[in-house]
Amino acid sequence: MLLYIVGILVVVVGLIVSIALHELGHFVPAKLFGVRVGQFMIGFGRTIFSWRRGETEYGFKWIPLGGYISMAGMYPPVAGHGARTASTGFFDTLVQDARSASADTIVEGEEHRTFYQLPVGKRIVIMLGGPFMNLLIAIVLYAVVLVGFGVAQPSTTLGSVNECVLPATSERQECEPGDPLAPGAEAGLQPGDRIVAINGAPISSWDAVLETVRASAEQPLAFTVDREGRTVQTTLTPLLSERYVIDDRGRIVDGPDGEALTQQVGFVGIAAAFETAQQPVTTVLPAVGDNVSAVVGIIINLPQRLIDVANAAFGPDERDPDGPISVVGVGRIAGEIASIDTIPVVERISFLTGLLASLNVALFVFNLIPLLPLDGGHVAGALFEGLRRWFAKLRGKPDPGPIDTAKLVPLTLAVVLVLGLMSALLIYADIVKPISLF
Repeated sequence: MLLYIVGILVVVVGLIVSIALHELGHFVPAKLFGVRVGQFMIGFGRTIFSWRRGETEYGFKWIPLGGYISMAGMYPPVAGHGARTASTGFFDTLVQDARSASADTIVEGEEHRTFYQLPVGKRIVIMLGGPFMNLLIAIVLYAVVLVGFGVAQPSTTLGSVNECVLPATSERQECEPGDPLAPGAEAGLQPGDRIVAINGAPISSWDAVLETVRASAEQPLAFTVDREGRTVQTTLTPLLSERYVIDDRGRIVDGPDGEALTQQVGFVGIAAAFETAQQPVTTVLPAVGDNVSAVVGIIINLPQRLIDVANAAFGPDERDPDGPISVVGVGRIAGEIASIDTIPVVERISFLTGLLASLNVALFVFNLIPLLPLDGGHVAGALFEGLRRWFAKLRGKPDPGPIDTAKLVPLTLAVVLVLGLMSALLIYADIVKPISLF
């Protein structure tokens, strides 16, 4: 139980640090560009404690699910004459309140230190600074996992040798008298043998073994193995066997009718032993890229994914292990991994590090969605403003000035409401029907 709690704490602390560095990514360029920053807060809700240094108040709030920095003049005043006066309508009131709050952050005599007066490029740099920090964290953590700890991968050493041959569709998994011997066992291969060559061609990876065997059904193959320092040669003939079709993630592929797909391939009944191997630095960026692509795929299909989550949470369906998950779910997985005594401590630390790397990739991608109040929404607004000014200059018209982003406050609140409902659904699902690795 103690280790379970430790795993959860690792995620909580890692999330808080990631949020702090995300906000630092906004804070540093904002200060460099002269913007007045009144607050640097981690979390939402009521303040736990805070302190002031210079013009900025730093602190922590009770709900550690985000953070923010308060920059002066996020919204431009109407026609340059300050906050707008009262008007009718609920949405008009929201817009006015947003402008008033923005105007209150501007200190008299420092009107030049407002966010909305910055050039478009500098505003984009400030807003991209946060996601960039999450991406940088992810790259560093992936480097620690891949280059430092290494990853478990199949080796050319045999981990097991099957005694008999059973088709993939067989309901039993144990050999019985009368079952045909597996070619590997019949040829005398043993666990611990390291495959050196097949038909005289050197073997350097398990994938090479699989490709050769699967393509050589009913054709004799000469195996050269290293057995405790001795070279042993033997010949075997792969059987034509029915196997499930497996995708790149190791999952069984279903056909259009929902049934598992099978294929006829060569089979000898051997399996690789897994060994932890440190990866070259060149594998880091591709790994981050694959993670980014996976998160983008989830976001693109988010409506259907959320429907699937709801069906699982309120019905008999099972959760998709590759579907969206809340911080609660991430914490539960971290707790499970940390509490497994059969896994070496180093591997548990590596897994938790990779989990935090994936969490930062998710924060990076999610914050780039072009909707306010996310960073991508501010970037989209700045780009639109820059494009509008460019067209005005091209047509010889006067500068139209900054975009009145305060008008988007109702839409911003709607996005916040949707995100809140989505988070509530995922948290509920992670409590009543969590995704488990085991």
